[in-house]
Amino acid sequence: MRIFSGIQPTGAKHFGNYSGGFRQYAATQDLGDAFFCIVDLHSITTPQDPEALREATLDLAAILLATGLDPERSTIFVQSHVSEHAECAWLLGCIATFGELRRMTQFKDKSQGKDSVSAGLFTYPALMAADILLYQTDKVPIGDDQRQHLELTRNLAERFNSRYGETFKLPEAIYPEVGARVMDLQEPDRKMSTTGGTPQGTVGLLDPPDTLRRKVRSAVTDSGKEVRRSEDKPGITNLIDMMAVATGSTPEEIEARYDGTGYGKFKEDVAEAVVALLDPIRLRYGELRANQPVLRAILAEGAAKAELIAAETLDVAYERVGFVAP
Repeated sequence: MRIFSGIQPTGAKHFGNYSGGFRQYAATQDLGDAFFCIVDLHSITTPQDPEALREATLDLAAILLATGLDPERSTIFVQSHVSEHAECAWLLGCIATFGELRRMTQFKDKSQGKDSVSAGLFTYPALMAADILLYQTDKVPIGDDQRQHLELTRNLAERFNSRYGETFKLPEAIYPEVGARVMDLQEPDRKMSTTGGTPQGTVGLLDPPDTLRRKVRSAVTDSGKEVRRSEDKPGITNLIDMMAVATGSTPEEIEARYDGTGYGKFKEDVAEAVVALLDPIRLRYGELRANQPVLRAILAEGAAKAELIAAETLDVAYERVGFVAP
């Protein structure tokens, strides 16, 4: 089985990234041949400071390792180090339709209210599809917010195969059973985010313990005192899901454990559970980030392995399309 997933190096990483991404990566790396990509090409769909992007890419490499990825069991690499990603994106962009790309929710959200947006922001779903399809991927561990992108990836693969012959596998998603979408602690009707969320409602992966405690304790909850998941109680539902992710318990077990205790005690315990989960990651990240030569060596080795597979797939796709081999 082939596993693939990617994550952008922009933006400080938070609990939602861990819940929907990092913990899934670590959990799925033993299911088969696993590839995890730092998708820096995606990052420049919006303007980036070059030096900040370089640093953020290495930051993310350290976070991937600190949250459980093992370079002996997974291939970890940077997207721009494997040129086949950009080349395959052109092939898929040529079979994607304007209507498909225009309907993508993330494009609509990110372009809303702006007078000018880059063409890359509009076309990058084709690059995301290329990222996945180049590795003949079977399973893609992703968060719930990427569901539409994977559907487009499958559609493009089917269309290419129908037009040119069987070339790409049709990948399937792996979504976390709990915590697929973590919400902002201050505005629990919105997804947790470092760009669109509130500073106090965003639980940073590298926040120190006192900051984590303060953010969780001040989380907006709902009327009533019952610790129970409900569509009309997004605040407490979000905290239950965070507790489930942090402790490995099911939401039902948590509801039973805190039956009759009220929100105060529950929020205190959620805060301590989040600290127990994230503080070792923060400390391990510091150790890894301080050793830049090792990080770069891991990424170089990963890119070399990834390119062998990506090049093989792209060669087949080029032949199918009708390009003359060099």
